Amino acid sequence: MQPIVQISLDLTDRAEALSTARLAMRAGVDWLEAGTPFILAEGVHGVRALREEFPGVPIVADLKIMDGGYLEAEMMAKAGATHVVVMARAHEETLKCVVQAGRDYGLKVMGDNLGFPDMVDGARFCEDLGCDYVIHHIGYDERRGLAAGGRPMPSPLDQLREVVAAVSVPVQAVGGLTIEQAVATPGYGAPLVVIGAPLAVDADSFRTADGNLEGTLRLICERVHGHGDVRVGKDRR
Repeated sequence: MQPIVQISLDLTDRAEALSTARLAMRAGVDWLEAGTPFILAEGVHGVRALREEFPGVPIVADLKIMDGGYLEAEMMAKAGATHVVVMARAHEETLKCVVQAGRDYGLKVMGDNLGFPDMVDGARFCEDLGCDYVIHHIGYDERRGLAAGGRPMPSPLDQLREVVAAVSVPVQAVGGLTIEQAVATPGYGAPLVVIGAPLAVDADSFRTADGNLEGTLRLICERVHGHGDVRVGKDRR
């Protein structure tokens, strides 16, 4: 598949999120993500505002669903989301419910392996239960906590090749990547490139990062889109 650039709107202000989304669209970004802070601050109203302004653009609702899977996915679908995120650490019945809501409402389901005891097994678990994509995710708190304790900070690149090799669905790597690392993930077989904190959003204040964000995003999109077709699934083997 052709690689995709997704911007994570990890913002708490609707006007700022919409402004950042407009900038991202001008720069060539493919997908918009209603990040978890935005979902918490604005809920379905924020997702609906994104859909109204950007008809036809894929919108990922990063709910990190842990329970009540069908209802939460249904609510986001009705608000205009095209993708929804469920956690591998949720009960398998929750994943099944989210997948069923996806089928009923035309949603794509992204399974997130954050915190799973074995990250590769977590990716397989998501695919086996019907998720359309896998998010290989090292968490914000995990990274900061380990670094503060003087321990090596893990990266999604550490096991990315193993995760990609374990599943037949497209993979996205998330968690503390630099721009160079994020842009390189299609080379690992992970075609979904997400740009969020701290690249587009300050990781501490959850506000838009300073600097020439539009120019940076444009360069990222040019490099990612220039990578060419990425083999996933059976094509990769």
